[in-house]
Amino acid sequence: MYTQVILDAKSDTLMPIIRQKIQPDSIVYTDCWRAYNALDISEFKHYRINHNKRFAENQNHINGIENF
Repeated sequence: MYTQVILDAKSDTLMPIIRQKIQPDSIVYTDCWRAYNALDISEFKHYRINHNKRFAENQNHINGIENF
């Protein structure tokens, strides 16, 4: 896990940090925040969790990390 204070959550801000910290071909799970759209055409395998359709499945969820 890596955390960093950023000025904004725009794709242009996030992508350089993501590329610096995550290996190419890694699987990246995100929610549907529009700034993550750039991951769809990146070197990562990007999967989205749409909270409107499915918040949790059995005991699988990302709520714990969101509260970090």
